[in-house]
Amino acid sequence: MNHDFYSDGYIRGILNTVKSVAIVGASPKEVRPSFFVVRYLTEKGYRVHPINPGHAGKEIFGRPVYARLADVPEPIDMVDIFRAPEYAPGIVEEALALSPRPGVIWMQLGIRNDEAAALAEAAGLKVVMNRCPKIEYGRLSKEISWVGVNSRMISAKRPQRQTGGVQRLSISPARNDK
Repeated sequence: MNHDFYSDGYIRGILNTVKSVAIVGASPKEVRPSFFVVRYLTEKGYRVHPINPGHAGKEIFGRPVYARLADVPEPIDMVDIFRAPEYAPGIVEEALALSPRPGVIWMQLGIRNDEAAALAEAAGLKVVMNRCPKIEYGRLSKEISWVGVNSRMISAKRPQRQTGGVQRLSISPARNDK
């Protein structure tokens, strides 16, 4: 697979089918990108499992932290890697040892390891590299465009939101999306 480009349909298909996400390298520090991803995906309804051996037994955004993937007490649909690229092959090997195996290996922004991708794809897993599921979800749901980003228009008008409760958006394909 060409990992320099992913179609919206490929990303949307992943985000619409996964329910549980293990975030390897999750941080309890509220200013770290991995914390934002744990929070965001949890708020969007995914079952998020932070993985960080240094914080195992604690919580990140109300979610229990595990030392390794094998410690998660339920099947994992997607492994999101927040570690340096050189650690990706070992994380993929750990994911492949799970039963059942996850269906997706996702490497965060700035993380690309073609060896890890080839290993995962050879085992039948989908792979995304150098992307963030939080950003992709926001982009596909048009949530990002609320503030003028990705809409080619900046406006001083406030977006119309639902009253009462949390705004939930869909990442279903747009009518003209292929």
